[in-house]
Amino acid sequence: MTAAAAPFGPLDFQLVLLRRMADFQPDLVDDARRDLGVSIAEMREANRRWQAMVRAPGTRAALTRYRSVLGEPEHSGLRRVGDLECRALLWPVPLWPDLRFEVLAAAKGGAVWNEWLVRAPGAAGPTLRTAGDLKPWSCTVDEAARAFAPAAPMQGSAPTRWQLSLTLPGGERRVAEFTWGLFQRLL
Repeated sequence: MTAAAAPFGPLDFQLVLLRRMADFQPDLVDDARRDLGVSIAEMREANRRWQAMVRAPGTRAALTRYRSVLGEPEHSGLRRVGDLECRALLWPVPLWPDLRFEVLAAAKGGAVWNEWLVRAPGAAGPTLRTAGDLKPWSCTVDEAARAFAPAAPMQGSAPTRWQLSLTLPGGERRVAEFTWGLFQRLL
């Protein structure tokens, strides 16, 4: 599936997302990889190629790279984040039909500020009431933050990882870990 000579495309990109999630949820990643019909070696090769693209001297800008890999976004529009205006671009992710890969970029200049998975517009999110509702891959950062407020973002252990300090019912504080914006585990 992921031959070195073939163009890097949406399937390869999904493998990149999975590769980083394998650190937390190897069984779920193995199931997803098999559903996609690819081997562990193909997943690793896709990740190697992605890293080479990201780190290559004279590499293209992140937004240009996403467009070349994923095609034109399904949706693109302006959004305000605090005092800043940015462009939000959304691409479908076949492995997770109710999610979209979102890139937030500066409205002027196109510098990428954030890139992660979010719930697709119009798709029903999960019901999150207790810690038991937080199952791997069940929700996004935003959904967990809204369900277990007050929540506070924290530094993740890698560029594609986020942590969120949550307030569970009864006031208990816990830390949720996310990869590419998708819930992985509760600490």
